[in-house]
Amino acid sequence: MNDITLSREFNPNEYAELLRQAVAVIESSRLKMAKQLNTVVMSSYWEIGKLLHDCKLDSKHGDSVIKRLSVDLKSKYPDMGLSPRNLWDMKKFYLRYCESDTKLRQAVAVLPWSHNLLLMSYDLFPEDVVFYANEVVAKGWSRDMLRNALKSEYHLSIQAAEKNNNFSATLPEQQAEYANEVFRSSYNLGFIDAIEPLKELELERRLVQKITTFIMELGSGFSFIGNQHTLTFNGKEYRVDLLFFHRRLRSMVAIELKIGEFKPEYVGKMNFYLSLLDKLEKTPDENPSIGIILCAEKDHLEVELALQDVNKPIAVAEYQYLLPKKKLQELVANEMRKSIEEVQ
Repeated sequence: MNDITLSREFNPNEYAELLRQAVAVIESSRLKMAKQLNTVVMSSYWEIGKLLHDCKLDSKHGDSVIKRLSVDLKSKYPDMGLSPRNLWDMKKFYLRYCESDTKLRQAVAVLPWSHNLLLMSYDLFPEDVVFYANEVVAKGWSRDMLRNALKSEYHLSIQAAEKNNNFSATLPEQQAEYANEVFRSSYNLGFIDAIEPLKELELERRLVQKITTFIMELGSGFSFIGNQHTLTFNGKEYRVDLLFFHRRLRSMVAIELKIGEFKPEYVGKMNFYLSLLDKLEKTPDENPSIGIILCAEKDHLEVELALQDVNKPIAVAEYQYLLPKKKLQELVANEMRKSIEEVQ
């Protein structure tokens, strides 16, 4: 019997959904593989660090032993980074976390070694280490991105920010909790390289140009559907600035960009867009669409009152893309000092 190939025409929406799901599968698999690889490496480093500790080797009496151990190990495993300095860092790694709780040890176990070394160079509370470890995994931060976050004490700004959303009133408890983990109250859009205030369409254009970086800032799980996404209803067209899909929330996420401060009327417009998305595009297996109003600034009490009787899940967040002059001067000075120290 001859093989028969069955095919049919895919409309643009069907193909976009197929592509989105395929990308989600690949991204999920790549993340799992990276985590597994880092976990195996960290496990071996942990055990070597424990071994050095149990043998009571220290910098005063064990330097020659560590140097010999490094030479012998590197002859067998040349690609593992088994220099004397790294061996001492493995012992430091073990001592730093050997008495920590399971949550902290699991958080650092999936990080690349270079990220762990950077975290150990800062005097952080255990909960702050967990925070940064989770951010690295969720957003795919490079070592330089982690360093910048640590320098700016990013964890303090996030902790200080208040949650401005109605998720607890509009979503099931478990989904509301996860949505609060996914969405933040402020976002740093400094990667768009703006040196003066932008209009809304220009801000949107630059975000779309650097959509991969923007998704990294939003966090893991986001897939970009499009900008100026058109919704047609009752003979009229409406456009959502930016539309995403979050695979773990199983929700479409609509983002509206505002160059000024938050205004209560923005909530009504977003509520309407979410109703259209749920009516026109949400599939039966998906959860209600979520809206994010991204403003230059907001007043917490005003936002709270505006969201009080709204039945769609909406959050209001601030963004910053122009680095304050004082902060810019500090970063430049720090980088200059670092360069001088490296030369010396």
